[in-house]
Amino acid sequence: MRLRNVKNKEEILSSSAFLVKNPKDYCGKWHEYFGNNHPIYIEIGMGKGQFIRENAKRYPDINFIGIEKYDSVVAKCLPKIDDNLSNLAIIRMDALDIDSVFSQEVSRIYLNFSDPWPKKRHHLRRLSSKVFLEKYKSIFLGDYDICMRTDNADLFCYSLMSFSEAGYVLKNLTLDLHSDIPLDFITTEYEDRFSSKGMPIYAVEAIKCLKK
Repeated sequence: MRLRNVKNKEEILSSSAFLVKNPKDYCGKWHEYFGNNHPIYIEIGMGKGQFIRENAKRYPDINFIGIEKYDSVVAKCLPKIDDNLSNLAIIRMDALDIDSVFSQEVSRIYLNFSDPWPKKRHHLRRLSSKVFLEKYKSIFLGDYDICMRTDNADLFCYSLMSFSEAGYVLKNLTLDLHSDIPLDFITTEYEDRFSSKGMPIYAVEAIKCLKK
């Protein structure tokens, strides 16, 4: 990924009320952070944050947390957040640390246009690999729910196999998400750019219901 430096990046990161500086302190206690017991949805690899911001605006009874690894990308997201949003938090971290930041409190994970890590030797770095699916087990509150979108056919096929092998049921699977969607459909910046060129967007919701 080629990242451009952001002017005043350090100042933006240090002054934003939405950036959680000590996320591990809230592991298992994110409802205390938000001050309510609403469901918690997280987006791993939020990019510039369009998807997570718009969801927070539309669904005030859900707490949203956007996760992004790169400082420069987070710095582009933070100034765009409306000051009155109380159900949104941003974390700057590597997704490998996900199970040290959350513990049995997440109701849904969004994986939107994740890095495909195309080389075979890197496949375990994919956010849908067995390495990450194992980590997600400890962060879900109840049934597992992962919503994925990508423009990468190889990553999509890999993910479908990975989800299936882990016992997930695949729902709402489509090979052309934008062929028939409502006008108010929430997208990512990346998604807008590629779908406008006529490129297909693949999507699936992977569900795993725990035995009662």
